[in-house]
Amino acid sequence: MVLKILMLILFFGCMVAVGIYCRRHATDVSGFVLGGRSVGPWLTAFAYGTSYFSAVIFIGYAGQFGWKYGIASTWIGLGNAFIGSLLAWVLLGRRTRLMTQKLSTATMPEFFGKRYLSNKLKIGASAIVFIFLIPYTASLYNGLSRLFGMAFQIDYTVCIIVMAILTGIYVIAGGYMATAINDFIQGIIMLVGIVAVILSVLASKGGFMASLDALARVEDSAVSTTPGVFASFFGPDPINLFSVVILTSLGTWGLPQMVQKFYAIRSEKAISKGTIISTLFALVVAGGCYFLGGFGRLFSDQINIAADGYDAIIPTMLSNLPDLFIGVVIILVLSASMSTLSSLVLASSSTLTLDFIKGLLVKEMSEKRQLFVMRILIVVFIAISAVIAVVQYKANVTFIAQLMGISWGALAGAFLAPFIYGLYWKRTTKAAVWTSFLFGTIIMVLNMCCPTLFPVMLQSPINCGAFAMVAGLILVPVVSLFTKAPERALLDDMFACYNTMVTVPAKEALGDADVK
Repeated sequence: MVLKILMLILFFGCMVAVGIYCRRHATDVSGFVLGGRSVGPWLTAFAYGTSYFSAVIFIGYAGQFGWKYGIASTWIGLGNAFIGSLLAWVLLGRRTRLMTQKLSTATMPEFFGKRYLSNKLKIGASAIVFIFLIPYTASLYNGLSRLFGMAFQIDYTVCIIVMAILTGIYVIAGGYMATAINDFIQGIIMLVGIVAVILSVLASKGGFMASLDALARVEDSAVSTTPGVFASFFGPDPINLFSVVILTSLGTWGLPQMVQKFYAIRSEKAISKGTIISTLFALVVAGGCYFLGGFGRLFSDQINIAADGYDAIIPTMLSNLPDLFIGVVIILVLSASMSTLSSLVLASSSTLTLDFIKGLLVKEMSEKRQLFVMRILIVVFIAISAVIAVVQYKANVTFIAQLMGISWGALAGAFLAPFIYGLYWKRTTKAAVWTSFLFGTIIMVLNMCCPTLFPVMLQSPINCGAFAMVAGLILVPVVSLFTKAPERALLDDMFACYNTMVTVPAKEALGDADVK
């Protein structure tokens, strides 16, 4: 117990010290929200990865989907790496950096407002961010509940309060740069921790081959009658598995806290490096989490799914590890949760301040006042999400994965298509953006309140969220073609940022001259 407490004190002390150190970077809005658009590849890539993977993934998703799909759940981690990270950086990184700098935007709603020349779109997008980031933020705490109960036997409420206060301190003090540096530190912990945990858990069952053999012998006639299905390539339910891959991989392209990382990156070279680093990070962390979860059924003699729920699977798998490894796991999950929490509250507060309060409620706001309001709102967001987390835990309202699925589905369903088409296609119209906003949010609210209105396949918020994203990619171009085209001259000026001539070294482009 002393060892675990000392590890926690050291971890929290490091996080707060970084926040205090980074105060000099948070003296204006650009520095506080985007780190002055000068963040390097390692910090940006780790900030992207640690914001992506939280306790929701490690405790909630890995446990639930590992139980449902067996070792095939590893496909989710691979999808996160190659679609959610690699493809996102390739398709969005450079264009997002150029367009947002051209439009002088610091948030996703502000991008929609200036790209589509509509202040109402900006306000609508900021309302969606405010409403749907809260349940996602609340879900981060829940991933820690059983883990801390197992390790410390302390009340879960204490854990929530400590985590909320310490995250608030370093975000309020240092802004984006503090979160980026802390994300880097937390990312290193996550990389080392997940590898150590996988090796330890498999060793407790006789090693990888023995564990895989035991998994192949697991039978569950309620799921499938195929022998060895939980150790198979695609598992017992490949269609629903594909929906999870889409939601958790493609969904990141439309999440404000993820896309905002591209606003802040420093240079072309940083984007190239960041793409590789982010992909490798996702391979280890996401691939490792789902790979570990795939062996959850080997511990079925210790778990009562009907009584304890899916969120008990991973903590049960870890409960028999030595104290040192329990300490590593706690720091691992805290790192994952605090990095995502800091990213979410920074995105929420900056969006509400810059896109809703400034200009709409308060006509003139100085830089100093904007910073003050953002810091106050960070406190508000953290407090609200903490209260929701406590209430949700005490009342056992829903599983972690469901809570996150509703949030991801609504945000990505609303924003994904308008954002991508806004970067690539001049013909995208305001009407099409509104259509995507309304469709994505309404369908997820209906799914949450009245799931029986949907076909069986779409009653799960996971499947419904994936459907909302794919539908948006179809609705936006269709509606755009049937509504009035935007003014061409203004769009040509916006998209001119992609055609600016730059000079590069010969190793990157040969040029027109003959090379001998």
